[in-house]
Amino acid sequence: MRARGGVRPQSQAGGVGPMSTQGPLLEVRDLHVTYGAGTRAVRGVDLTLSAGQKLGIAGESGCGKSTLALALLRLLPASARLSGEILLDGEDVLTMKWGRLRAVRWAGASIVFQGAMHSLNPVHRVGEQIAEPVLLHSGSTAAAARRRAGDLLEQVGLPAGRADAYPHELSGGQRQRVMIAMALACDPRLIVADEPTTALDVMIQAQILRLIEQLVADKDISLLMISHDLSVLADTCDRLAVMYAGRVVEEGPADEVFTDARHPYGLALSAAFPRIGDAASRRAPRGLPGDPPDPSALPPGCTFHPRCPVALEECGTRDQVLREAGAGRRAACVRVGAAVPSPSPVPPA
Repeated sequence: MRARGGVRPQSQAGGVGPMSTQGPLLEVRDLHVTYGAGTRAVRGVDLTLSAGQKLGIAGESGCGKSTLALALLRLLPASARLSGEILLDGEDVLTMKWGRLRAVRWAGASIVFQGAMHSLNPVHRVGEQIAEPVLLHSGSTAAAARRRAGDLLEQVGLPAGRADAYPHELSGGQRQRVMIAMALACDPRLIVADEPTTALDVMIQAQILRLIEQLVADKDISLLMISHDLSVLADTCDRLAVMYAGRVVEEGPADEVFTDARHPYGLALSAAFPRIGDAASRRAPRGLPGDPPDPSALPPGCTFHPRCPVALEECGTRDQVLREAGAGRRAACVRVGAAVPSPSPVPPA
């Protein structure tokens, strides 16, 4: 097994000791994920996440974001074929043996899934579900695991007594807090949050986002957050990567990508959110017609060119790769280095 930057010693309980602080915490190198005969969901993704950093992944549904999230801990179905490298503190997740992978899940990295009601077991009390990974990974007694569950609930803003509740007895926001408590159960260094606020109303969404930010800061946890909402990621993350048709098409500081995108797709995502106080964007909201391409039938050339409002003739024949687009920024567009006109406003449907 590959090991760089130090390997965490595995405990007798199947957990892992403190992770190394040398080098990036997470490196994704040339990751490809293919389903069936040729459904290319992720195509050559490269990402780096440092300890304590917050990285956002943006894009429409069907761009490969959730597939990427699940691939990080090998949670994809058996039909998925993966290649490349996913280095978590120097160890390649794709080559880990089952025992090591089981130890790294929860204790090394954990996931907050979207739709907590579908992720929680409806016939078990939430306290039992939070305590389960503690029992499996730390070797704690049942009583200690129950106390830990209560402590975790209080950390996410719920009374410890709610540990006796079943999922259906909690509101959507409370269930999402339970999912966050579960993700924190074994003190991971990395949390992957896959659309953690999609099913929540705007007030609860704001509360959950502030909670995640506070916990990440207090516990010095790295965060990889996935969302279709560019404004949420710009407000929460340090850096932002925009995915389209299974590839990263733009990457850079989150606020810069949101306010001054260098790829036409990033521009379109940003323009879809009206600015407060900007009458023009309120009266003529922008959008992007059509949908991302079918990953089993990708168009030739740049995969975004059929929807791109500023495409050139060569975009239909020549694919684009990420190139420097400013300090700490990359974009996969033939116009990088020149001014990219904003997409034309699209009338509301």
